[in-house]
Amino acid sequence: MKNKKEIAALIFVSLLLGLILSIQFKTINKSIGGGALPTQRAQELANDLRKAQAEKESQLRLIQELEDKIEQYEKSGIEDDIYAENLYKDAMKYRMLAGYSDMSGPGIVLEINDPPVDIQYGEGFSIVDELDLILQVISVLNAADAEAISINDQRYTAFTEIVRAGNHIEINGVSTSSPIVIKAIGNADTLESALSIKWGIVWQLRNYDYIVNLTQDKNVVIPKYRRVKEFIYASPVEEKLQ
Repeated sequence: MKNKKEIAALIFVSLLLGLILSIQFKTINKSIGGGALPTQRAQELANDLRKAQAEKESQLRLIQELEDKIEQYEKSGIEDDIYAENLYKDAMKYRMLAGYSDMSGPGIVLEINDPPVDIQYGEGFSIVDELDLILQVISVLNAADAEAISINDQRYTAFTEIVRAGNHIEINGVSTSSPIVIKAIGNADTLESALSIKWGIVWQLRNYDYIVNLTQDKNVVIPKYRRVKEFIYASPVEEKLQ
């Protein structure tokens, strides 16, 4: 009698486990796309990514064409008009100060790579976890009179935000990860000395085992800031006439 009860209990448990496994299989099957294999789903995602990248490149080309036309309109008719020419030069100067112009010139390139993964513990850390170190680099470059700065080809301006997001960071709303490449235009010797000073930021990075490569470059290219900033609350103060 006892054996019959044990057999019945085993049959009940087996049926219950079978039911649970069946539900789990259906759930997993549905989550990966109605029976599609994981590799097939990964291929679909890869194709979607390629399409999105192609669309992004197409839109960037269109934006560049429109910007070129705007520049042509701005330049037209200023050759024989000193007043218009001065207005154009002022507009270009303020556009450069705001970061809305592509810039090129001598400067430095600082590349920061993550330390090697600890083989014993299988753990590592990343520069994207050290936003304070990245901001220190920017502060040092500003103090050394850098005229333009970029981080992974994202222009750094007064409106630039650098925030942690999962296992990466977002700069100007664009996701990026290590290595972090910071470029700056200015007096290359001054910029390099400011970064490489004893106990300075490069020393700190290397002391934390980051792999740092700092070089001078005669033609550093820094792209423009592409986000549009609209002022909602702030307005210029009108000067009173004397």
